[in-house]
Amino acid sequence: MHLPQPLSRGRLVSRYKRFFADVILDDGRAVTAHVPNPGAMLGLKDEGMGVWLSWSGDPKRKLPWTLQLVEADGGLVGVNTMNPNRLVAEALAKGAIPELAGYAQLRPEVKYGEASRIDFLLTDPERPACWLEVKNCHYRREGTLAGFPDCVAARSARHLRELEAMVAKGDRAVVLFAVQRTDCDAFSACHDLDPVFAAALDHAADAGVEVLVYACAMGTDAIEIARRIAWRR
Repeated sequence: MHLPQPLSRGRLVSRYKRFFADVILDDGRAVTAHVPNPGAMLGLKDEGMGVWLSWSGDPKRKLPWTLQLVEADGGLVGVNTMNPNRLVAEALAKGAIPELAGYAQLRPEVKYGEASRIDFLLTDPERPACWLEVKNCHYRREGTLAGFPDCVAARSARHLRELEAMVAKGDRAVVLFAVQRTDCDAFSACHDLDPVFAAALDHAADAGVEVLVYACAMGTDAIEIARRIAWRR
């Protein structure tokens, strides 16, 4: 998935009100950027961190700058939560996620459950439908362990219950965590930050919902789904 080019580098001054970040660009300009991430961004919002912004010339936008990447722990971390669906769509088209290969049709944003929309519905005449929910993961806990969520995620817990319902009907259901960083080789739910979600993930897995975790290759020009990593319950 190609990122908008060219990206501009700067230093983070502050991230506030969840969706705003003040940045000093390397050329000295002070700008305010949109932060497309409703989470806590633990470890990714400290003053002075290197960041990469994209710019949009759309006159309808109030904030033309968008925070895309943060330099952290010796690498790049993707913080745009809009990107994982694009990453997964491209990976599915390339057959880069073997567990989800071979379906005849891919439909995004299909209504289901409690007034929700599934990220992708995969269908094929020869097999049950597959309901695929994608979650963005940018948080590294300790060592090489990625974690989700980094704050309370009630909506995500509801999505897991809805996936369980699809399994109960005889369909296939999958939750895929896209880890937008390169320094993790395992993943776990953050029981300490959101015990309800962690319990919901275990319950969903026991009910037949499949849990996939894929780490990404990160660059300032492109991001792509790269390799599967382990889920630790």
